[in-house]
Amino acid sequence: MSRLNELRLISRVAQMYHIEGRRQAEIAQHLRLSQATVSRMLKRAEAEDIVRTSVIPPVGTYSELEGGLRDKFQLPEAIVVECTEDRDGAIMARIGEAAAHMLEVTLSPGEIIGVSSWSQTIFKMVENIHPQKSAQAKYVVQTLGGMGDPSVQTHATQLTTRLARLTGAEPKLLPVQGVTTSREARLLMQSDPYVRETMDLFGSITLAIVGVGGVEPSELLARSGNIFSSRELADLEEAGAVGDISLRFFDKNGRLVKTPLDDRVIGLPIEDLERVDRVIALAGGAKKTAAIAGALHIGVIDMLVTDKFTAERLISY
Repeated sequence: MSRLNELRLISRVAQMYHIEGRRQAEIAQHLRLSQATVSRMLKRAEAEDIVRTSVIPPVGTYSELEGGLRDKFQLPEAIVVECTEDRDGAIMARIGEAAAHMLEVTLSPGEIIGVSSWSQTIFKMVENIHPQKSAQAKYVVQTLGGMGDPSVQTHATQLTTRLARLTGAEPKLLPVQGVTTSREARLLMQSDPYVRETMDLFGSITLAIVGVGGVEPSELLARSGNIFSSRELADLEEAGAVGDISLRFFDKNGRLVKTPLDDRVIGLPIEDLERVDRVIALAGGAKKTAAIAGALHIGVIDMLVTDKFTAERLISY
């Protein structure tokens, strides 16, 4: 009976603390115990399964899907957002909102943010960010060439400069084509002092925000002119490519698909993402399922922000 008596007292201490909301010092005085004994009993209450911790996710959150993504892809973190429609526009909007909140609450002072410039989903994130006053970044670095068709070129520039303004940072633009005509043209463009200054910051990025694309370019990227020809894209598919991060391609197992086309891209290589402390990927949609799965297999993504429909597809993919 001595054990039962002991457990009874532990149970009473736990009840007073967790249910009645009394402080440990008050419990100690009321029961004529030392505060150290009360503290030990509260720990014992958990060890004896008298106190159990329950987390009840609110409606509209998807902890099971997030756990499924973490387990399947050995992914450190995942955010799965509510979305009423399995449609690209709605998905991008919801992902952008969630990513904006995550950036606001986790931004560290002095952060150097690398951002892919031709992502509509990242642009949606920027639209939802509130101006930061306490934790301000140092630089926002454009990680893929932003020059292109004048009718859409402002998108890349605005994305970088607006994110910099909202986070109190200095924008570092990459005022060259994302895809050059040749390796020689790329080398010539990279020799420009302003371009070099931005690219020299690639190794200092502490937070990279990236999109994931399929081999078939997005409407925005296609309109920008920063794409490869149909023949070149077909060659990439034949080589096993399923998607890209900033026009660096990979296959379904996360292996990089290296072709001479790499020599024409001005931007951050995927290999360099391995050195970045935190890489957040924003991606969703039925057309991108294979691409997102391949990107997660690379092993450089620390957090995926996606929608519930895409999460379900990825887990069963």
